[in-house]
Amino acid sequence: MPGDRLNLKEMCAKFDVTTRTLRYYEYIELIFPEKEGRTRYYGPTEFARMELILRGKRWGFSLEEIRQWLEMYDKENQQNQLETLMDMVDRQLIEMEARYKQVAETLEELRELKMRTTERLANARITGKAS
Repeated sequence: MPGDRLNLKEMCAKFDVTTRTLRYYEYIELIFPEKEGRTRYYGPTEFARMELILRGKRWGFSLEEIRQWLEMYDKENQQNQLETLMDMVDRQLIEMEARYKQVAETLEELRELKMRTTERLANARITGKAS
């Protein structure tokens, strides 16, 4: 069926990525399009893999971690797959929670700076000079 396979440009449009990105994912063996001559075709397996790749990137996983995640689905030992995934998720949660805390602290500092600066500007307008 025509809708089961997409060419390179259609795949890029479907997942909002560049041709360079798709070619790179192919180069590092995250996706495996069919090739007919110089034309690449992407089917349902690549659609699913791209969704997982993009989800993994959104969650902050490295491409190597995403590769490990994808390889888990090719194996039969589901217990091992789930344990490996849990380890990856735990590590990412710790890292993202630390980043979240840093961002929250930075936001608070910026709000405080804005408040002090606003007060100084208001005082400067009243007195006619900056303090």
